[in-house]
Amino acid sequence: MKKNIFNTVVSFNCHGCRVDKFLQSQLKEFSRTRIQNLINDGQVKLNNITIHNSSKKIKKEDKIKVSFPPPKETLIKPNKIPLDILYDDEDIVVINKFPGVVVHPGAGNYEKTIVNGLLFKYQNNLSSIGGKLRPGIVHRIDKDTSGAIVIAKNDNAHINLSKQFSNHTIKRVYEALIWGSLKPQNGKISEKISRSVKNRQLMAVRKEKGKMAITNYKTLKIFQNFNLPRISLIECQLETGRTHQIRVHMNFRGNSILGDKSYGKSKKKFKEIDPSIEKQINNFNRQALHAKSLGFVHPKTKKEIFFEASRPKDFDTLIKNLNKASL
Repeated sequence: MKKNIFNTVVSFNCHGCRVDKFLQSQLKEFSRTRIQNLINDGQVKLNNITIHNSSKKIKKEDKIKVSFPPPKETLIKPNKIPLDILYDDEDIVVINKFPGVVVHPGAGNYEKTIVNGLLFKYQNNLSSIGGKLRPGIVHRIDKDTSGAIVIAKNDNAHINLSKQFSNHTIKRVYEALIWGSLKPQNGKISEKISRSVKNRQLMAVRKEKGKMAITNYKTLKIFQNFNLPRISLIECQLETGRTHQIRVHMNFRGNSILGDKSYGKSKKKFKEIDPSIEKQINNFNRQALHAKSLGFVHPKTKKEIFFEASRPKDFDTLIKNLNKASL
């Protein structure tokens, strides 16, 4: 089987960088370990010479060629799980991910993930770049977040989409329910994000370290009356795509996402509130976050395309009930 190839030229601002760090900046869906494994396996050439040293320094205008070998037989079992398919052609698939579903297998989750469902439906007709655990996966959203994600059916589509994510040209819009209301109601949050010092499994705003993260937000509706706490429905458009970006930014502003167990309090007590509404709010057992729309340039046709993902039932029902309670 013919290998797929990724070619790139080192820019001036990357002169003196390590080759593995440079490639990670170009192929952002890859972990550093995955890139280092490709280098160790002789799949990377620097100026037409195979290299095996991940820490090798590169110079401006160096030419780098990465070969992606055909995928090895996967040990991940195909599972027949429901997939809400918004679009499907020979290059890509766009799905509306249900909440509570993990995107790809990992520690403790080897079945009933999106990947298991994709393998059942498309067999080996998925890109191999993500390795045996992530065939077709270009990007992901959290387990308890719902909404639109794009899947690559071949390596050429995968590389093209990956570059669009790297260049921040993908248009991603989310909806969220947050505690309180943002001031100003429409604006931009530009704060660096990196691993939390207190809990390395979480992210946090860290002004001294971290990568810049930019979230544009717009308030769509504020729900409030004498027996209802202030809750806002907002829309967020990402300029960057850092891990847990919206959740971290909202918590930093003091407006954590309703139901978020990791960032902010997931449950609250209220002095005066309709018991049925309080129960609905506090029984919403996941972050109220939905990837509403996704837009990008099709990797083959080069036409810009957009997809809208409908809200899941629990999210939509909660919004409707909050709207009724605030009348």
